[in-house]
Amino acid sequence: MNILLINHYAHPLGNGTVYRPFYFAKEWIRLGHSVTIVCASFSHLCYNQSQISQDFKEENLEGIRHICLKTPEYQGNGAGRAINIFTFVAKLFRYSHKLIKDFKPDVVINSSVYPLDTYPAQYIAKRAKAKLIFEVHDLWPLSPIELSGMSPSHPFIVLMQLAENSAYRHADRVVSLLPKAKDHMQEHGMESDKFEWIPNGINTDEWSKNQTSLPESHQSVLDKLKQSGDLLVGYAGEHGLANSLVTVLETAILLRDKPVTFVLVGKGNQKSTLQERTNKLGLKNIIFLDRIPKSSIPSLLSQMDALLIVWRKLPIYRFGICPNKLMDYMMAGKPILHGISAGNDLVAENGCGISIPAEDPPALAKAIETLMALSASQREDMGRKAQEYVMNHHNYQVLAQKFLEVMG
Repeated sequence: MNILLINHYAHPLGNGTVYRPFYFAKEWIRLGHSVTIVCASFSHLCYNQSQISQDFKEENLEGIRHICLKTPEYQGNGAGRAINIFTFVAKLFRYSHKLIKDFKPDVVINSSVYPLDTYPAQYIAKRAKAKLIFEVHDLWPLSPIELSGMSPSHPFIVLMQLAENSAYRHADRVVSLLPKAKDHMQEHGMESDKFEWIPNGINTDEWSKNQTSLPESHQSVLDKLKQSGDLLVGYAGEHGLANSLVTVLETAILLRDKPVTFVLVGKGNQKSTLQERTNKLGLKNIIFLDRIPKSSIPSLLSQMDALLIVWRKLPIYRFGICPNKLMDYMMAGKPILHGISAGNDLVAENGCGISIPAEDPPALAKAIETLMALSASQREDMGRKAQEYVMNHHNYQVLAQKFLEVMG
């Protein structure tokens, strides 16, 4: 089967933060299928932007035919990003005949954060007589309405809403990363039997075989912290608005006299603000470290006593969440502290940590004190449950097979 996967943000592994398309592609190729991934050359989710001069760049990445369409650079979520989106959609149309002729897809996966690329995906699928799968990562345009306060009558939002409705109507199947999104999708034209939840997962081979050690600068800091005997609570990921790291800072104030140190690893537009406030308050129990390669994440997490995710309290999370970070945390086999108010909670549902309401520093402080009072075997039991669950239910080998069944 020839599978064409369109994802604006699917930059080569190691260049960005979107790994799901490649993990699926590798599994499908291993099972005897052919995969082409099409992405944009520039996005805010890419660390090492693709420097291309031509409109259409094709390369082979570990057996995956990877195509990059040149798009303009931008910053933030303003007009520049909109131009980048429209450029990508326009070039998908421009090169649709080449994709059909050269690759002859049997299945077209429109893997979308924004739904506008459904139109070229529909065109390609119809002309190629291929099955069309609409894979939903975030609910657009509901997300910019609820998160950014955009008016439902804004022309950009109206255009996105028309695209979302069209995608649900024309797709043969709809795959959602959000487990509670089915009702919303039906309200916008999806037939109920089209829906399938396929969450994010973990690449077990990569986790076990492709690990690299931490940079010496990071390891030396951790070695000193471990000598102190403090409970090390780790966070690895984006220091941005989606993650309420200010909750960690306020919790650190409450626990400043306790043997607890928070280790925050990563980068993001909120990091400098958090560091400045931490310094101003004289907090010694928060350590900020630079972002590390994905291959070093297992080494980092293995040296923590507990792992932390703190979400903002946002209505959009009523549809559920399934972040990549949580998959890594569970695979690390450590107890998880989960600050969440959402439609689902894998930590609470599987007994692999302690969940508390989102944006609640006193509750988080109490949860950490509870964790400190547990025996080593009780903490290990939480970690074991986490690892067993993710291995059995979020292994990409299992998820890729499930996706193939959706393709029919």
